[in-house]
Amino acid sequence: MKYRTVFDIIGPIMIGPSSSHTAGAARIGRAARALFGRKPKKVTITFYGSFAKTYRGHGTDVAVVGGVLDFDTFDRRIVDSLKIAREQGIEVIFRESEEVPDHPNTARILLEDEKGSTEVVGISIGGGKMEITELNGFSLNLSGNAPTLLILHRDRYGAIATVAGILARHQINIGYMQVSRKEKGSLALMTIETDQPVSEAVKAEIEAQEGITGVTVLS
Repeated sequence: MKYRTVFDIIGPIMIGPSSSHTAGAARIGRAARALFGRKPKKVTITFYGSFAKTYRGHGTDVAVVGGVLDFDTFDRRIVDSLKIAREQGIEVIFRESEEVPDHPNTARILLEDEKGSTEVVGISIGGGKMEITELNGFSLNLSGNAPTLLILHRDRYGAIATVAGILARHQINIGYMQVSRKEKGSLALMTIETDQPVSEAVKAEIEAQEGITGVTVLS
């Protein structure tokens, strides 16, 4: 593995005890909250691999819930996140899976309320870093280290070119792009990491295009 800065080796400022099992887990929870876009009424968290075996002792449970509450890794409220979630009326359910995951530190988070639901799969890869590997059944590779566009669209010709053209007109450079679809001609998910922030005006312009059914911006 290559490290870009010394901070990639040292790891984040965080509430302990483990960068993988707490800081990375908190970031998975916080990313799930951002993708859901609001406070959930119910959260079901399924742990796999090492997470499933050690989540109570290592604080992975309070870390993920703290992230869902939108607490950063260094926020001392994380240690009381289960209590705070109850006080906010959020039902939290923990499950342990015997399924062998591709990565040992894997969590699946289902967030729900009366408006809908979002399911996210994330992995903690060490040093407080994480990746989101699945969103509502779509495969992706989301690090959260750059401004990111998540665009749900009909799988048709021209969709990618249209979005890329809008970004180019606004002088927004694409650093990474991935497109995932469940089957040919159905819905697809475009994931775009950019070098510049994406404004609400650019988001609205993308949303107005034919075949685009949903746009989420993570900054």
